[in-house]
Amino acid sequence: MIVSLPVVIIIAVLLLFSSLRILKEYERGVMFTFGRYTGVKGPGVRLVLPVVQQMKKLELRTVVLNVPKQDVISRDNVSVKVSAVIYFRIVDPEKAVLQVVNPVDATSQLAQTTLRSVLGQHEMDEMLAQRDKLNAAIQQILDLNTEAWGMKVTNVEIKDIDLDETMIRAMARQAEAERTRRAKVIHAEGEKQAAQTLMEAAKMLATEPASLQLRYMQTLSDITNEKTSTIVFPLPLDLVTPLIRR
Repeated sequence: MIVSLPVVIIIAVLLLFSSLRILKEYERGVMFTFGRYTGVKGPGVRLVLPVVQQMKKLELRTVVLNVPKQDVISRDNVSVKVSAVIYFRIVDPEKAVLQVVNPVDATSQLAQTTLRSVLGQHEMDEMLAQRDKLNAAIQQILDLNTEAWGMKVTNVEIKDIDLDETMIRAMARQAEAERTRRAKVIHAEGEKQAAQTLMEAAKMLATEPASLQLRYMQTLSDITNEKTSTIVFPLPLDLVTPLIRR
């Protein structure tokens, strides 16, 4: 059976179009020829020979990965649930294909174990007050381990730290006790400063008898402005002293 020329041309054109691959600007193609790695192709139109060659497409854009809530026991034995978000991208397509089966899933599993390990080494107060420090520590560990997979972890953010109701009430009582303590300290500092000021004023009046007399007169003036039936008038000591001596 002789195949006509138009049929041959049509089959050739179909094979040609089926062999074409278009890579976008943010995509890379890892090429295999007879099962062997033969390079990475950049964006544009690429020809992949049927049966002979295969291409594995990868995206170089940043991937946002939500880490589900993990049960973490802090160093001071407080049980919490912590979730996070990881930002990473592929920087070496060759390693991302040859060294790991599923880079996204592998990063997710590694992030979960790293989150529990790092947070378990800190106390509850540190988790709440030092998130930036913990984020940096988790990012450093993830970046170090995913480098062999051709990936770069650019950022890690701890999203939520959930406590049970008992721990929330205990922390509320602790915060109230801390506010009460600060109020008492501030009040004591005020009393101390007031006593110090009065002592300095007493020393100044003792050195100037005339100032003490003026103070007596000012006190008497303040008393007469009040609606009171009893007035205590302080006598100057220099008038009373000769009478006592007699």
